Amino acid sequence: MARILIIDDDFEICETMESLITRLSHECASAHTKEDGLHQARLSEFDVVFLDVSLPDGNGLDILPDIMAIPNPPEVIILTGKGDPDGAELAIKGGAWDYLLKPSSIREISLTLGRALKYHEKKGGANSHGSLDLTGVVGESPSIKASFNLLSQAARSDSNVLITGQTGTGKELFAATIHENSKRKVGNFVVVDCAGLTESLLESTLYGHRKGAFTGAQHDRIGLIKLADKGTLFLDEVGEMPLSMQKAFLRVLQERTFRPVGDTREQTSNFRLVAATNRNLEDMVKQGEFRADLLYRLKTMHIHLPPLMNRPEDIRALCAFRVRQLCQQYGMESKALGSDFHPALASYNWPGNVRELFNTLERAVVAAGDEKTLYAMHLPREIRIRMAKAQIERMTGTGLVSDKEDTAVAEPVRKIGQDIFEDIFDQELPSLRDFKGMAEKIYLGELIRQCNGDLTKILTVSKLSRSHFYSLLKKYGLSL
Repeated sequence: MARILIIDDDFEICETMESLITRLSHECASAHTKEDGLHQARLSEFDVVFLDVSLPDGNGLDILPDIMAIPNPPEVIILTGKGDPDGAELAIKGGAWDYLLKPSSIREISLTLGRALKYHEKKGGANSHGSLDLTGVVGESPSIKASFNLLSQAARSDSNVLITGQTGTGKELFAATIHENSKRKVGNFVVVDCAGLTESLLESTLYGHRKGAFTGAQHDRIGLIKLADKGTLFLDEVGEMPLSMQKAFLRVLQERTFRPVGDTREQTSNFRLVAATNRNLEDMVKQGEFRADLLYRLKTMHIHLPPLMNRPEDIRALCAFRVRQLCQQYGMESKALGSDFHPALASYNWPGNVRELFNTLERAVVAAGDEKTLYAMHLPREIRIRMAKAQIERMTGTGLVSDKEDTAVAEPVRKIGQDIFEDIFDQELPSLRDFKGMAEKIYLGELIRQCNGDLTKILTVSKLSRSHFYSLLKKYGLSL
């Protein structure tokens, strides 16, 4: 007997579904809002969830990642009255089992439910991500947990995998984790950086070469494809592979055979392929920069890693993991984290993702030295400045200088403002009155110098009246 949850604000639909599910000898519960549905899904263990898209408190698809992040998540069937193809795509990408339109027939709902329950039962007996070795893979957010579920599926299979995501999101780490949890873990994990090799070097690196095959080939060389035999071949930045090489590599993928440069005999290699890219290969296909048939081969399974700015709740766990790792690496005592440390990290959007965060934490640990607690002041100065600017912009809704100012004037003023901001950032702030007086005096001195004491030019540049200018000269003891 299975447990089914219906999340739908249509009471008649809920009653009809409950009647059907009860006749099929399953238990059933209902919720009529996103909030209540997610609460029930987390509170009790369900095998299948029927989820409506249009709910009183928002789009039902918004809670799909949260449902999928539940330990041993239920299969989710989207049931909606809206024929929305984009919504269907989002649902399937988010891990939904199926997408049904209202009104669906009783037979169609029964068949879909039966298949989902059968799949869920088989999946429950298989390896889940809870038993994976996730050394170094850190995160608790719904989006990264959805990626963990896909990682688990990839580790249990021998299919080609394409991992996409921005630079620094951990694509190579995911690839290595798939390998370490697969039946090929006794074999080699071989990395090929497609972006770091020229076309001629890439061919020789992948396939190997024979002595004398080209100038400089003084010895036979085994290619990386052969080294990956019975293991995993990881093509990093596969979007950088030259178009002329893609056709040849497609044949290698299909046949698992290749010919070293300068050799007449073909060799075989039983490798498993995992590829990664930070580029949009679908767009590259449309522009004729990547072969569609190769993309279809690479993308048997697809894992997309979200940027760090989309999972800020993971920063604390990533920080704790990395600081602990660095203290062990440098032979330091473990360090506590000050109350201002996490808020400072959370105020930044981390365009370089996890890689930038980890590099920043390493610099902070080194800066702290033997101190037992990490504070925001230990973070690199340029990062702290960016954080402060972002916080000021969020609090005020503007940058340091109003965008309404005339562009010709605003840009140099903005630059001066930036320099002043960076100079005072690490200093104890004076009173506003003292700061304004100091800035005014410096400005007047520089104004007189640049205008060579020409009063007409001074008044034109400064937009001051003659009387106001003379009163400022008297105030600060200056003269022309």
